[in-house]
Amino acid sequence: MFTDYKPTVGFDEYFCSETARPRDDLATLLASLGQMGLPELNRSHASASQLLRRLGATFRLNDSGLKGSERILPFDPLPRLIGRSDWINLERGLLQRLEAIDCFLADIYGPQQILKDGVIPREDVESSSGWRPQMQGISLPLNRWCHISGLDLIRDGNGTWRVLEDNLRCPSGVAYFLENRRVMKRLFPGLFEGRAVQPIDAYPSHLLRTLQDLAPWSESPRVAILTPGVFNSAYFEHSYLAQQMGIALVEGRDLVCDNGRVWMRSTNGLKPVDVIYRRIDDDFLDPTVFRQDSMLGVPGLIDVLRQGRVAIANAPGTGVADDKLIYAHVPAMIRYYLDEEPIIENVPTYLCARPDDQRYVLDHLEQLVVKSVAEAGGYGMLIGPQASRSELADFDTKIRANPRNFIAQPTLQLSTVPSLSDGELYPCHVDLRPYVLRGSNSWVSPGGLTRVALKRGSLVVNSSQGGGCKDTWIVDDQRMSAPQPKEAVPC
Repeated sequence: MFTDYKPTVGFDEYFCSETARPRDDLATLLASLGQMGLPELNRSHASASQLLRRLGATFRLNDSGLKGSERILPFDPLPRLIGRSDWINLERGLLQRLEAIDCFLADIYGPQQILKDGVIPREDVESSSGWRPQMQGISLPLNRWCHISGLDLIRDGNGTWRVLEDNLRCPSGVAYFLENRRVMKRLFPGLFEGRAVQPIDAYPSHLLRTLQDLAPWSESPRVAILTPGVFNSAYFEHSYLAQQMGIALVEGRDLVCDNGRVWMRSTNGLKPVDVIYRRIDDDFLDPTVFRQDSMLGVPGLIDVLRQGRVAIANAPGTGVADDKLIYAHVPAMIRYYLDEEPIIENVPTYLCARPDDQRYVLDHLEQLVVKSVAEAGGYGMLIGPQASRSELADFDTKIRANPRNFIAQPTLQLSTVPSLSDGELYPCHVDLRPYVLRGSNSWVSPGGLTRVALKRGSLVVNSSQGGGCKDTWIVDDQRMSAPQPKEAVPC
C-alpha cells in the first residue's frame, strides 16, 4: 500500500525521511493496512463519510447565512499514533500551561501583580479585544477561569512538540474527536487488532463532573449548555454534548435572571440553573454589561455571576489569554507564577507591536506566517512563501497601520501523516487539539482532534479552509505482534 508513498521535507510520523523505514511501533498498523489494501481502504472511507452524514456530524459554513450550507468535517481513516511516554510528557506540559494561564487571569482581573512587576506590559493586556474590565474584582468558584480548553499543538521539522495556539473561550471540535473514534471502530475494527488504544468515551462524564464542580453551593447542580441557536456553525456539537451529558440545551430566551438566580423556563415553570456551559462569545452574554444589542444573551447574568449564584464556563474574559500576542508571554507566566521552565515550548513569535520585531517582519514577510491576533479558523492569516505580491503588499500596509494586531512566526514544516488524497496516500500536514478539563480535578483527553490539511502541500488545517480530521491513538510504546486478517463490519 505504501510502495509509492514518499515523505516530504520535514518530520513524517509514519516513516523516517532519511531511511524510508517505518518508525518504531508502526509495524503492526502498517501490516493491518497492507492486508486491507488501498481499494478496500477507499471503499471504507466512502462508507465512513456516509455514516457521518447519517449521524449528523456536520458543521455550518460561516458565510452561508440563511442558505443553510452544512458539511461533514472530512474524515481521514489513517489514524495518528502517539506513544504513551510521549503523551505523559505532553499531559504534564498542558496542565502546567493552563495552571499558569489561570493564575494570570485571576491576577489581571484581581491585584494585577504581574503587570505591576513589569513582567507583561499593561498595554498588551488592556489593548486586547478579549480584555473585559467588567470582570475585575469578581471571585469565581475554585478560582478557576479556564474550565474547558483546547490547545493546538504541532510537531516541527525535527518532530519536537510545540504549542501553536491557546483556545480558551469556546474551543470546538470535541464532538468530531469522539465521533471519529466511533466511526473507526465500526468501519476499521481490524486496525485495532493486537494493540491497546487508550479509550476516549469517558469525555462526556468528565465534562459533566467538571461543570458540576463549579457549583459547590448545590448538592445536585443543574447544568445547561447555552447556544446561539441552529444557525451557529458548531450547533451539532452543542446538541451532541447536551445529549451525551443528559442536560438541557438552551438559548438566551430560555433563561431569565430574577431574585439573584438564573432560571430556566420549562413546561413545569421556572427551574434554577447553577452552571452554564456557554457556547457564545463574551460580547453577547449579557446586554446589560456587554453589547447592548445582543439578542442571544441573558440580561442580568453577570450580576448573578458577581453574587456567586451561577458559574459560567469558561468565565467571561478568558479571551484575553488566547490573544495571539498574549500567547507569546505564556512562558514568562509559567516562570513567574510556577517558578518552572515550560515543558512544551512556544513557536518562536515576533510581536509587530515591538519596533525591532516589526522591522524584521516587514523585511522577511515572504518567509513568515503572519497572523491577526484576534482571529481564528485560518482567517486573517498570511503564509508568506505561498503569498502573491499583492497579498504581501496588503499585509505590509495592514501591519504598518495597526502593528498591535499582528504577530509573525517562522514557516514551520508541520509534521505529516499519510492521508487519503484523491484516492492515493499522500503526506498531509497535521496539528493536534487535546481537550483539558479543570474543575476540582484536572483531566486531559487521551489524544485529541488531529486536524489535517487535506489539500496537498497546504499548511492550513482549519475545517473552514478545507481541512479534515483523523482519529488519534495513544498507544503503548512496546511493539506488538502483527494481527490476523479480518474484514471490516459493514456500515
